[in-house]
Amino acid sequence: MTDPGARLEGRPRTTEFDRALRAEVRDPLWLLTRQWQLGEFHGTDGGSPVTVTYSVAQSRPTRFRPFGGAPEDLPTDRPLETVAERRPLTFTYGAEKISFDLRLAIGHRWFKLLGQLGLLGHVLKFEEQYAARYPIKLPTADDVTQRANPTVWATMQAVAGRRMDGYELYLFVKGGGNADAGIHTIPILHHTPLVNAGKRLVAWFDALIDQPTGITQADPDGDATWDPRRLEHRFTVAASMPGGAEKTLTAREYPGGELDWHAFSVDPGPPVGGAKPPLPALARTVFPAPVRYSGMPLPRWWAIEDGKTNFAAVRPDSTDLARLVFLEFALVFSNDWFQVPCDLPAGTVARIRGLVVTDVFGNRQWITPAGAGFDEDWQRWSMFTLDTIGDDDVPADTDLFLPPSVPKVAEGPPLEEVLLIRDENANLVWGIEQTVRLPTGDPHRGSEAAGEVLAYRRRQAGTPPVTDPPRAALSYEVMNSIPEHWIPFVPVHVPGDNREIQLQRAAMPSAVDGQPVRPRTTLLREGFDRGKQYFVNEEEVPAAGTRLSVAYNRTRWRDGRVVVWLSARRGEGRGEGSSGLVFDLLVNTPPPA
Repeated sequence: MTDPGARLEGRPRTTEFDRALRAEVRDPLWLLTRQWQLGEFHGTDGGSPVTVTYSVAQSRPTRFRPFGGAPEDLPTDRPLETVAERRPLTFTYGAEKISFDLRLAIGHRWFKLLGQLGLLGHVLKFEEQYAARYPIKLPTADDVTQRANPTVWATMQAVAGRRMDGYELYLFVKGGGNADAGIHTIPILHHTPLVNAGKRLVAWFDALIDQPTGITQADPDGDATWDPRRLEHRFTVAASMPGGAEKTLTAREYPGGELDWHAFSVDPGPPVGGAKPPLPALARTVFPAPVRYSGMPLPRWWAIEDGKTNFAAVRPDSTDLARLVFLEFALVFSNDWFQVPCDLPAGTVARIRGLVVTDVFGNRQWITPAGAGFDEDWQRWSMFTLDTIGDDDVPADTDLFLPPSVPKVAEGPPLEEVLLIRDENANLVWGIEQTVRLPTGDPHRGSEAAGEVLAYRRRQAGTPPVTDPPRAALSYEVMNSIPEHWIPFVPVHVPGDNREIQLQRAAMPSAVDGQPVRPRTTLLREGFDRGKQYFVNEEEVPAAGTRLSVAYNRTRWRDGRVVVWLSARRGEGRGEGSSGLVFDLLVNTPPPA
């Protein structure tokens, strides 16, 4: 029996540790042979880099040009996502007012400013005067969207005649009017405070939600970057590079969301103009470090590894190029790559003017860009470089662009959501309004909103008169009915082209009175209130479909300033669908009661 309490421990026979620390090699010939087998004796220059000296020319994008708009200075107090994605707020659908959440919020803010001036509860009753001057009226029978939904109708009954429409006061003051116009006041005491309060109200709302510049009632879209024909954002930024040349970077297909360098391309077209001078060049001397990643084998022969990655167990397929590249880098070229630190601020276009490497032997070597050459040369190696719009037979661009963006943007719930699907049976594209915005500003399911409007209009129309009931067992119907939140897009020819096809927004007749059904989302209502047709490129709706959404976004800029804007985003759809639209139907006639 073995004593369970017995200990196994070494007993040194001598008090000296010199031999144990020698790490003696029993077979040096085998070790030399092994080194020869691995090619360690075939080295022409085994010098490792010690220092790297580089000079970087940097510039900031200072000009911005939205799609189809005029150039303007690029703001520095907000991220580029805000300037690129912001879209105007919608306060009317034709002659019908909407967005009563914002209208009431602006009015509440105005009353708060009056309270700060000590004018609330005044003998002149300023609250009642402003509510009468800028009233929120009870919806009429023609305001279908405000009366069809019970929640909206109850809200309008609660605020009509009691609260003011702050947006009307905002428009009046922003257009050059005085806030006390039409209000009974004592001019000597109240004129100047009310005028200043009106200016503060305009400044407050302009800073609350960021909107595009150049918005007018004649042009409600302003200088927005959204291209409704291509269903994506398009804009250009410009920077002045060393030597006076202007570098123009264009985002042609930005769907919204994460904005990074890969959304841009070098635009050889006409310059934007007005770019500010570049920043001073940056020159530094740094120490290079080997490129490594977690689990990578150590380059030394005698070393204890952590065993996180078992390279022997990796079985890559011949088409798994990414895994093969990482394996080859880790096992063959791992000790040939070094990284050099270079800190650049966000919102810069950087160009390496020169890079010199000094090794342990004192030799200095000038390094040229690996991605240099012609842009069409597929054999050149590059990372994080921009392509050039148009002809590929141009020199490759090796500049590095760091957009002035933010790492995280909080996105609110979708206020509008449209699903574009292909219906091959009907040979149509349908824009399904999945989510619509109520007049109170709240999102609502599109099918429920369409059903509420249809039920309200049927109540208005009453019971249709019975003329001559059918006597046959079968009756003929021209077509069946489609839910009213399905907006059709019909294929039409591009003008001047007999082969190219585009999609034109059309309308289905209402099941109540046969009038065309109007879209309720701003995404599908493009140009509707101005009597313009709306076209979408056919290739923008693939077989998988396209999903569009509108939501508020919120983020913080580098100085801590909170930025809020309304933006549209494009995503992938859910595939093809069928509306069940058929024509020339024979249906059974119900028997007489």
